[in-house]
Amino acid sequence: MELRDRWERWCLRFARLPLIGVWGRWLASRGYKPYTGAVPLARHFPEGFDAPSAKLHCDEFHRGLNCFIGDGALLMNEPGGGPIRFGNRVLILGESTLLTSAGGSIEIGDDTHVQPRCQFSAVKGKIRIGKKAEIAPGCAFYPYNHGTSADRPIQDQPLESRGGITIGDDAWLGYGVAVLDGVRIGRGAIVAAGAVVVSDIPDMAIAGGVPARVLKLRNPSNPLTELKAGT
Repeated sequence: MELRDRWERWCLRFARLPLIGVWGRWLASRGYKPYTGAVPLARHFPEGFDAPSAKLHCDEFHRGLNCFIGDGALLMNEPGGGPIRFGNRVLILGESTLLTSAGGSIEIGDDTHVQPRCQFSAVKGKIRIGKKAEIAPGCAFYPYNHGTSADRPIQDQPLESRGGITIGDDAWLGYGVAVLDGVRIGRGAIVAAGAVVVSDIPDMAIAGGVPARVLKLRNPSNPLTELKAGT
């Protein structure tokens, strides 16, 4: 193990360098299985680990310690896009896309896990995800709205944001959840697979459906009447 550790450290010395960095990551990850197999590399080294096939095209990307970016993930600031910020030990798994444009930004808190094929399109608005949140595969986040007036083609319609998207600490979003602009999902809330969230979900609530509505509370001692606005 000591020899393996020394080999990985030597390879990762070059991981952030242009051109040859991808080779350093490729060599360090040899022997690890796909998907989450190389996560220990991120846990062992403070600078974290980006899979060789991950694509980072960011002028503003700030990450904490021990972060992992998986196979085929794309992080990108388009012209005018704001920063992407990670806390410590953030996991972004395969083929997820994190994009900022037109002043949008993305912030993900400590120990949050994003499963494969999620889409974060931070255009106009901000996407803020708290600590220890669990985001299942195929979730989508759109903190902006597209105009629909009949006086011009769809491609020419203006974009606007009603305040972006906020996901609280310890929230859990099931497979394929879509979260739209102006929504806050509270601390400890659970959103069932396939839901479309168009209005706020309170703390510690379980929600589902299209559009999503509150089904019950994780803490029954809280009166449901307090959640009337979220139902």
